[in-house]
Amino acid sequence: MKKHIEVVAAIFINDQNYVFCTRRKNFGELALKWEFPGGKIDLEESPQEALKREIKEELEINIVDLEHYITTNHEYNSFTITLHAYICEGILDNYVLNDHEESKWVHRNDLLILDWTEADLPIVAKLMGVLK
Repeated sequence: MKKHIEVVAAIFINDQNYVFCTRRKNFGELALKWEFPGGKIDLEESPQEALKREIKEELEINIVDLEHYITTNHEYNSFTITLHAYICEGILDNYVLNDHEESKWVHRNDLLILDWTEADLPIVAKLMGVLK
């Protein structure tokens, strides 16, 4: 039986409809794929608590507000994932990439120019208005 992990992701959208995207480092099954920043939910931790902790660790910023957006499920070769995505507010002026190869702001209509992880694709589709 494959390992199942439960994770959270932050969606940051600026006033011009650009979305903050991060690219994974070059290792593991999802090497160099694009994703929304976030990470695993620890035992005894709510998804909201996990997301605030993960974003502080990964980007060195604080989330000031968050709202559930979508939950996705996907089966990869070596594990299955449940991904809870939240629309978040925070100041990304001085973020630091501690866990990612790179980041960029991409207009929500152009998100498919990036090579996304499969679990993140339903989030992308919803942001682009393809999925309701």
